Amino acid sequence: MRTRILGAALATAAALTLTACGGGSDDGGDKPVADVSATPKKAAITLDTPKAKPDLVLTDTNDKKYELVNATKGRPLLLYFGYTYCPDVCSTVVSDIAAAEKTLPKEDREKLQVVFVTTDPERDTPKRIREWLDAQGGQDIVGLTGDFATIQAAAKGIGIFVEKPKKEKDGSITVSHGAEVVGFSPKDDGGHWIYTTETSKDQYSKDLPKIIKGENP
Repeated sequence: MRTRILGAALATAAALTLTACGGGSDDGGDKPVADVSATPKKAAITLDTPKAKPDLVLTDTNDKKYELVNATKGRPLLLYFGYTYCPDVCSTVVSDIAAAEKTLPKEDREKLQVVFVTTDPERDTPKRIREWLDAQGGQDIVGLTGDFATIQAAAKGIGIFVEKPKKEKDGSITVSHGAEVVGFSPKDDGGHWIYTTETSKDQYSKDLPKIIKGENP
């Protein structure tokens, strides 16, 4: 399996550069297709104009309908698009967020919502997503799958690039998607913050208490 993740260039005043992860080719020799330059001092990039929360209705890992807007209304949210067969970046991002979440007091953990949306719904079944999230330490993370066109449109609405998975001649699957995490405020349900793949577990741990309060990290 090969994978290629491209960070989306968001149309905001914050000058986001492209982020990328290396591929998972048979020889493990793929290199990142883009580098992050001029990494900001702060982990979070604060948007001048907040992103509207996607009106996304998909299936969760209990095979039940999940309405993102209603389920997360008035709650702090971290939203990430990725896939379980990703050889590197997706598991790193999810495990870092999961570990950071565990450092929060119980009251804050209960407020925070973390949602993972697959970009490879044909292979990522609810059962597989649940097992994968749990393996990353993300027992409290909501996993969603469903119609690809719906997922792609929702991602596009918040500036995240998602491309339909492509089967290569050698049988491998190329899945390209933006690797940013979008943070939504409980105050107005707007997406105010962007985190790149460079964000560490410690940086998430530092920022999450402020996000939970709807404050700029």
